[in-house]
Amino acid sequence: MTDRNEMFEKMKGLIEPFNKKGAELSDETTFAGDLEWDSLTVMDFVAEVEDEFDIIITMNMQAEIEKVGQLVDAVMKLAE
Repeated sequence: MTDRNEMFEKMKGLIEPFNKKGAELSDETTFAGDLEWDSLTVMDFVAEVEDEFDIIITMNMQAEIEKVGQLVDAVMKLAE
């Protein structure tokens, strides 16, 4: 599919409309801490990602994903 850098750039594009704080995005950026997302924002964002890549991110998987880099890796695996 795409390489990890491309996937990261795509993810940055998807995060941008939700990045109300204007936080710097890296693999280590956390959704709860750095972006200060609440559960509703997370749900909206996950729906956006699922639609974009035609994948399903389970609740268990969502619970484990805390950082942007983890999400990039998970989406790459699911989209294979």
